[in-house]
Amino acid sequence: MLTPVRSHLAVVEPHGPDAPLIPGITATTRLSAAETGSISIVEHLFSPGALVPPHRHTLEDEISYVVSGEIGFRSNGKEVSLAAGGYIVKPRGELHSMWNAGRTPARMVEIISPAGFEKYFIELAEAVAAAGGLPDPSTMGSIAGRFGLSFDLAEIPDLIARHGLVSPV
Repeated sequence: MLTPVRSHLAVVEPHGPDAPLIPGITATTRLSAAETGSISIVEHLFSPGALVPPHRHTLEDEISYVVSGEIGFRSNGKEVSLAAGGYIVKPRGELHSMWNAGRTPARMVEIISPAGFEKYFIELAEAVAAAGGLPDPSTMGSIAGRFGLSFDLAEIPDLIARHGLVSPV
């Protein structure tokens, strides 16, 4: 159940540009812990061929909803491709990755519980902007570590080869 932070209706107008994260992937926080108290909602835009590297969350669960285009998901070795209207649940602790499985830009909304992980995207976007591109691996690792996030890059070559994706690193 959503725990309201205020005793009255909270309205959040659309805000913020899509912030670049890694090649071909952006993030925009739509709702944060400050607005909901319990969940966050982040919207991602995927360029054709864009790949989010395999990673594991230790602190939160995610539900992804495909708004437009087609998104491929790999979780614990199983793959599925979802068109607009599809959902996927990614429980904490499960190694997963995502990519644009189509030829046009794709948009996905993530519902994250508990709230707080939206700050990872904000910090990563700030580091990307400061570096003028991907920051060095130690900076990226430090940011990920603060949010209980780890990456396993071993699956990247296979995903790139089988799906014609662009390397995220």
